[in-house]
Amino acid sequence: MPRFQAPAAAPAPGPVAEPEPAPGRQRRGRTGSKMPLLVAVGVGIAVLGVGAGAMLSGGGDDDKKDDNEPLAATAPAGDEESKKPSPTADPAKKQAVALDKLLADSNNSRESVIGAVRDVGRCDNLGRAATDLRAAAKQRNGLVGRLSGLTVDKLPSNQRLTTELNKAWKASASADNHYAAWADQVARKKGCRKGHARQTNHSAAGNRASGEATRAKQQAAALWNAIATQHGLTKRIPTQL
Repeated sequence: MPRFQAPAAAPAPGPVAEPEPAPGRQRRGRTGSKMPLLVAVGVGIAVLGVGAGAMLSGGGDDDKKDDNEPLAATAPAGDEESKKPSPTADPAKKQAVALDKLLADSNNSRESVIGAVRDVGRCDNLGRAATDLRAAAKQRNGLVGRLSGLTVDKLPSNQRLTTELNKAWKASASADNHYAAWADQVARKKGCRKGHARQTNHSAAGNRASGEATRAKQQAAALWNAIATQHGLTKRIPTQL
């Protein structure tokens, strides 16, 4: 802004001639003195405005850049868990479960065999007893066939176990067939005496085979129960095989 100047003292009375301006210079009036200064002030404000705008604009760009910065991709925890490989099933447990199901069926004919042999000894229901005994022998041989179709190579002492099971079931089947043949002998003339069946070669062979089956079942039960304990399956006594 122009400086404030005190008013000049009043001239002495009488006409005084105003001095002429020096050559090349013009008299500066009030209007002429204000305009250059206002222009300079305006230019300064404009420069300051441009500078401030540039600073603000630059700051905004940085913020925008930060906002648009791509975030690191983080997969949800669930997705990461789903990508983890699932634990594989224990092959030994799988084989043990399959064998357990087979052993559960091995006891199906026990009651019918016990009842049939008792009837033969009492000379009672001989025809029915012979039929039940032969059906039991077929069932035991079926167990042997099913066992051969199982894979048990991951089980401890698997060869001994399968050997004892095969021996037990084959011996049981042999005993059943001998007892069925004994029933046929008893049904003939003079097969019974005072309500008791006569002992024959088939009854003796049946007894021998039954003893072999019992010994094999004892060995098989001990081997199986060790596996059952390890995998939380059903333990069995020899007579349940």
